[in-house]
Amino acid sequence: MIREWGQAAGWMDALGLGPREHVAVVGGGGKTSLCFALAHEMLAAGKRVVTTTTTKVWQREAHVAPGVVFSPCGVPDLHRLNQDLGTKKHIFIGRRPLDSGKVEGLAPEVADLLFRNLDVDYVIAEADGAAGRPVKAPAGQEPVIAASTTVVIAVMGLEALGRRLDPQRVFRLKEVMKVTGLREGDMLTPGGLAVLFWSPDGLFKGTPRSAKKMALLNKSDRLGPDQDVKDLVYRILESPHSQIERIIVGSLARGACRVWMHDGQDAGMPRRHCESDQNPG
Repeated sequence: MIREWGQAAGWMDALGLGPREHVAVVGGGGKTSLCFALAHEMLAAGKRVVTTTTTKVWQREAHVAPGVVFSPCGVPDLHRLNQDLGTKKHIFIGRRPLDSGKVEGLAPEVADLLFRNLDVDYVIAEADGAAGRPVKAPAGQEPVIAASTTVVIAVMGLEALGRRLDPQRVFRLKEVMKVTGLREGDMLTPGGLAVLFWSPDGLFKGTPRSAKKMALLNKSDRLGPDQDVKDLVYRILESPHSQIERIIVGSLARGACRVWMHDGQDAGMPRRHCESDQNPG
């Protein structure tokens, strides 16, 4: 039986994160916003946090962190990074800035090195791209998830629910059609979208066997009366293939979220409003 556990005390509580985690964020519709909302909350709790990417992010996004470190040779100076973490508590680590305005990310093996060897509580890595679209499926080389990852969070933007499958809403259109069986112009129904969360070629492709799987259905503030998010939640959690521990339905822009889990699981959190002073989309 699936149960709505209600509002959470914060994004960390909503996701049930432990005291030390390597988090990979995949999908579309708010990945970068989630990474930095989590980092902000962790920093406020006195934790040491590294944000990074195994693909690419915009330089302006990287500079949201109090400190930014580039490692052109690929392997960072761990002693220097520990010093930076001791003073700034949250640093973004990338390989190098690009002429495109983006930051080249780290190899997954380097992300493993950071998590295993730094004096850090959390490593948060954006592990694929979506070109600003709310829905995507991974290409052959995606997502790029490090072996030491303990939690994978798949994000989807709810503004696409019940709308047409087209290039304006979907990134990797061919891959989405292949995974879901939908054709261009079809409705993005709860049944079709749910497949992206439990298909072996879907959003969690390449997840380490030991890692926990979570889903964030973002932008709930943009839902219309004809968009049935509850049906989507049930279809994802009821699938025998999903192995998803919990689903968070919320809005990163408004800092509000509600948690859905199978009955009998302990959400382990106070029932309060998810708070975040981030203002992403």
